Amino acid sequence: MLETMLKERKLPSFLEREKMLKVLLEEEYGFLPPVPDNIRFEETEPFIPNFCAGKAISKKTQIISKWGKKEFSFPCYVSIPKKEGKHPFFVCINFRDNVPDRYIPVEEIIDNGFGVISFCYQDVTSDSDDFTDGLAGVLYENGVRGKCDAGKIAMWAWAAHRVMDYAQTLDNLDLNCSTVCGHSRLGKTALLAAATDERFQFAYSNDSGCCGAAISRGKIGESVKRICNVFPFWFCERFLKYKECEETMPFDQHYLLASIAPRHVYIASALEDTWADPDSEMLSCVVVSEVFEKYGKTGFVCEDRLPQAGDTYHEGTVGYHLREGLHYFGREDWLKAMKYIKKHRKTHEEC
Repeated sequence: MLETMLKERKLPSFLEREKMLKVLLEEEYGFLPPVPDNIRFEETEPFIPNFCAGKAISKKTQIISKWGKKEFSFPCYVSIPKKEGKHPFFVCINFRDNVPDRYIPVEEIIDNGFGVISFCYQDVTSDSDDFTDGLAGVLYENGVRGKCDAGKIAMWAWAAHRVMDYAQTLDNLDLNCSTVCGHSRLGKTALLAAATDERFQFAYSNDSGCCGAAISRGKIGESVKRICNVFPFWFCERFLKYKECEETMPFDQHYLLASIAPRHVYIASALEDTWADPDSEMLSCVVVSEVFEKYGKTGFVCEDRLPQAGDTYHEGTVGYHLREGLHYFGREDWLKAMKYIKKHRKTHEEC
């Protein structure tokens, strides 16, 4: 059944990883900003006294990047269990700078043995067509960019890489069990961040939908045309030419997931989030399975049908769950994702 549905969507064939990434960056997201010539970190501790009843370290860190005479900085927020040892952790791209946040249940994350380093995406650059703001203002003189230069999603992904730079300086984090995650537009960002930085061992996208985990061809809800009309600044300028003819795109979103192989990909959907389209998100997992299998990994293990509420597929290198409810990043999503990561963490400890 699922294979028949995929054939009807007429997806482009897979390419070598570097070629798929090049197409995605040239034609959809834009090339990420350059790695800084110099980077430093300024910590303040504690950020929240007695955080999580004293079970967690809490601090705010300013990340300062320099290219020649140009400089840009943004803050991130660190929560790590005080228990001795190296902890698996999340780099969470968030909508706010709150700790905890309604999308980040920090105490549950700490109680499950994970750390989380979060940052607010608009501390990097605004979610708007203003390319003189924040990182965009540092990169682009007078806010003018080239056809393949980074859109806002690529800039937020770049910031996740800088947070990973910082994570590498902390001796209480397990760098072999790092996860970049985000919800909605920031789920799209998390997938791009993982595809372009192999230091992330897990990529977790929650309800990312169009131009994220969901295949565009045959998708219901949000379309390429709609997203380009409302949020053109998320992408490079070349992507806008496909808004009237998405069937001519030389790629689809299965390229993004495939570019993360052979590392782990975890996709979460919500039953009533038809704008994101859970069926198209799951079909991405199905079609990309063959790429992971070529690496000698178990791909996506599921039943031969479209997803139903409560489905949780944790056996493969590609994981997925579908929960009840609407477009949201809640405790149920976090708990299922952490369960998946714990199940597969041993593999990375043995690497």
